[in-house]
Amino acid sequence: MFARMIRTSALVLSAVVVLGCTLWAQSVEIFSANPSATLTVVIKGKLGPILSGSDPLGLNGDSGTLTLKASESLKPIAHTANSATYKLPAGAITVTAGTNKFTTKTPSKMTISLGSSADILTLKATGPSGLMLTDTSYLQTGSWTTAVLKHPGVFKPSPQKLTPAKTANGPGSKLSYTIFNGTTVLGFTGTISNQDTVDLQLPEEED
Repeated sequence: MFARMIRTSALVLSAVVVLGCTLWAQSVEIFSANPSATLTVVIKGKLGPILSGSDPLGLNGDSGTLTLKASESLKPIAHTANSATYKLPAGAITVTAGTNKFTTKTPSKMTISLGSSADILTLKATGPSGLMLTDTSYLQTGSWTTAVLKHPGVFKPSPQKLTPAKTANGPGSKLSYTIFNGTTVLGFTGTISNQDTVDLQLPEEED
């Protein structure tokens, strides 16, 4: 009788543990992304030094800000085991670099890569006069959970400091732009921060 009670208690305890783990996993997934939320990422700091190219826009030494807004309901258009690429609609990215400022009028791309030494955010956008822009930000490893490979979500901690790359092809944060048939790569020193805002759908008032 006593042994039967022990076995019954063990089964109940196991069920509680499994249920608790399941609820915890679901809560993590819900917390990681909300389909009705809008993710906002702000990257700001100083451009330079010049890592390659002639810098025809004269951005070296200027301040720069990039603001990104993306729905957390987006699904990847391409992915690997540790990265996901999302297509952002026109108007999703606004860039200010020195005296130059524009908001995208065509779709952009956002790629998030999870690595052992850094998590990397890469943004590719098109500006006026044929300007092609690629912004690369190196974040702390583990900033995102693997849920970001299914849909955009926030990284933690926020904000984070961005350390500039030392070479055009090396690790570190940088800005690359192509215009007038030439490509320039500049280091970037600054911060990156993010937040998400839930778009609540309130019930309509009854007459």
